[in-house]
Amino acid sequence: MPRTLPHFLLKDLGKPHPFQAKGRGGSKTPSDVLNRSGHAQALLQAIDHLPAITADGLPGVYLEVKGRPGEPLAKDSLGSSGIELLRSTTAVVNGNATETATVFATARGLENLRKKIEKFETEDTPVREKDGEIIPGRPLNAKLVQSVAAITEAGLRALWRSPQEKFPADNGAEHWEIWLEPSEAEVFISKAAAYKVQIGADRLQFPEDVVVIGLATRDQIALAVRRLGSVRALAAPAVTADFFDALDVQEQAAWVQDLLQRTTYAGGINGGYVTLLDTGVSRAHPLIAPVLSSQDRHAADPAWGLDDVKGHGTQLAGLALFGDLTLSLQSMMPVTVSHRLESAKLIPDGGPNPHHLLGVMTRRAINAVEQTVRRRTFTMAVTTDEDTPHDGAPTSWSTEIDQLAAGVSGDQSVARLILISAGNTNNFKFTAGHYLDTCDLAENEIESPAQAWNAISIGAYTEKTMLPPNNGLTSVAPFGDLSPSSRTASWTSTWPLKPDIVLEGGNWAASAAPPPMRHGWLSLLTTHHAYPQRSFSFTHDTSAATALAAKQITELWSDYPLLWPETIRALYVASARWTPQMRSHLSANPSKGSYARLFQRYGYGVPDLERARRSASNALTLIVQDAIIPYGLSEKTGGDVHKEMRLFTLPWPVEELRKLGNANVTLRVALSSFVLPNPAEASRGSRYRYASHNLRFKLNRAGENAQQFMARISKAVEPVGPQVEEEDLWEFGSTRRDVGSLHIDQLTCRASDLARRNLLAVHPVAGWWKSKKILEEGEKLARFALIVEIDTQGVEADLYAEIQTVVAVLNTAQPIII
Repeated sequence: MPRTLPHFLLKDLGKPHPFQAKGRGGSKTPSDVLNRSGHAQALLQAIDHLPAITADGLPGVYLEVKGRPGEPLAKDSLGSSGIELLRSTTAVVNGNATETATVFATARGLENLRKKIEKFETEDTPVREKDGEIIPGRPLNAKLVQSVAAITEAGLRALWRSPQEKFPADNGAEHWEIWLEPSEAEVFISKAAAYKVQIGADRLQFPEDVVVIGLATRDQIALAVRRLGSVRALAAPAVTADFFDALDVQEQAAWVQDLLQRTTYAGGINGGYVTLLDTGVSRAHPLIAPVLSSQDRHAADPAWGLDDVKGHGTQLAGLALFGDLTLSLQSMMPVTVSHRLESAKLIPDGGPNPHHLLGVMTRRAINAVEQTVRRRTFTMAVTTDEDTPHDGAPTSWSTEIDQLAAGVSGDQSVARLILISAGNTNNFKFTAGHYLDTCDLAENEIESPAQAWNAISIGAYTEKTMLPPNNGLTSVAPFGDLSPSSRTASWTSTWPLKPDIVLEGGNWAASAAPPPMRHGWLSLLTTHHAYPQRSFSFTHDTSAATALAAKQITELWSDYPLLWPETIRALYVASARWTPQMRSHLSANPSKGSYARLFQRYGYGVPDLERARRSASNALTLIVQDAIIPYGLSEKTGGDVHKEMRLFTLPWPVEELRKLGNANVTLRVALSSFVLPNPAEASRGSRYRYASHNLRFKLNRAGENAQQFMARISKAVEPVGPQVEEEDLWEFGSTRRDVGSLHIDQLTCRASDLARRNLLAVHPVAGWWKSKKILEEGEKLARFALIVEIDTQGVEADLYAEIQTVVAVLNTAQPIII
């Protein structure tokens, strides 16, 4: 059925209820050591061989604390009382996982650790009785001390958070990304010069870190770190990846004029803008000039010129306005451009940003354009492979993207919608084997900062497979599959799987011998920066896909201008589906785990702008914007606790669903919230410590009332009646769904069962806001968006009319009228 109906925006629907998470069992404890005294003495001797902190005038000492093979390391117990946990790693040797922690210990912390070990050797906990049984005492501090195998002074590599192969190989002067304790950062910066460490002017501010760039040899930075302390981590500063060179194309100025005459530029200065953070945009091209005023071109550095010398930004501009020009030029139909352009040059004309904090440059570019208040789709096809593989963990650049999206960085405190390309593969790395095997390699993982939680990360697929006949070439990717240039996510848990979606990025042509090459027939056509010398340029890869996404999202947002950025993100990404070719990589009866590879390559698939913009009578979308207080302080204990959940009784087409009976219908739910990031090294292995808050959604089961439903997910609600135990039918499952800040899942069930499943809850799990220190400053409010889609899969029904009637009766919402 045609999608011509506006979606429903539901207001004031969520009701707060007390929430307490149900426990999942305690943490593991290490097994007993064979020789209690010998183990304690070995650790005490290791402490004796450490530098004399007080005598040597040191602020403390960096330690590497290695766990016992196959045993958990009690990191939380270690990081207290004058010892700060900086990072932890796990290595697998001979099948046994060994954890290693890097900590910074003051003299007091080291003495406290010594006392704990001494008490472990000689003292026990009291004997106690439980259920009539006498339970003997245990060695004091057993969990901590028995988990530690060795203690040594740490070297620079123990603080290194970039890939190990990026660690400087010799003692020449290098640029270092230095992560500092915020309260001590200025002291380190002021004293660093005495150790011949030159500190740059760039600064990034995070909740537990200040990041700067330093120039020094390994010996110089090592001495400064040892004598000054304050350093929480070291990394390699990133520079941007090179852009591809556009291929030449026959210039046809008449085509430009024909298209210009057929184009209506409908975007007013108060409408939506695509803001390109790139190489600048040329105003010389007549297809671009009507929507890019001279006042709307900026640069991260005021000293840079505003023209596009490299051409990449102008290529993106053409796609963001018209899409693939091949289609527009060949058509005789009228064209409407409904939005305008802004440009913020992020890349200097002379090359990449050398040894800058790229998060700082991005913030400066955004600050430059935000002197005027507008609705913007920030679009960035600039990435780096300097920190690959990062395995999805945050970098300084990706974290600043998350801060900018959440509105806690930048001159304006506003949430921002940010699109980032996934990055491109190198065609010279491809062999005669299947191209997807190469795309899936860890070395081809998504480039930073595309792993940012709050941004929309965009990869590429292709429908371009046609080549000139009889030329000995074949297209690499089949119709509807991953573009060979698109990078993938090599990680499978903890961090968000990226990309979020894929759009057209062109294909490659292969001959008898590798490597495959780009080809004009398999590329997209766009505007050239050197007009009138050239009118058009071939373009391709994830940069092109990102520009196409910017066009679609800005058009969608123009339909629903009052929606938040996080809502538009959910609405757009939730519209995506995998193509038949993508789904062909699944088995006949896929398990939840079978979808991992599809998510890593394609995200949620190809967005459907028609689905994102409109409902149909038998396929509708409900939109909720709300807020929650995830954490609070207990009135009884004063400790930090979960605060509330929000319960939604959704207006549901009960009668129409009952009429459909046993016919299958699909429910799709998306939950979106922008998190405030904390990239401290100790947080890099835990999504619960990186994100300010983490939210989850739950749906009631058929036959489960509100009380039973809430009691199933919250200890704060008294259970009433028997639990409803049945398969929840979610297709992707919690392992896939419960990562990142955008959660999407779907289920297919009988329509008569879905008629009884209209209760939806949003509740918190752990996040770094859930700490007593933070909560004593005041409870934090987190806003979120819910997108709920019901689709009868082509079966005729008038679900929309029934919901419209329910909404009118409840007087809680009205359809959005365009």
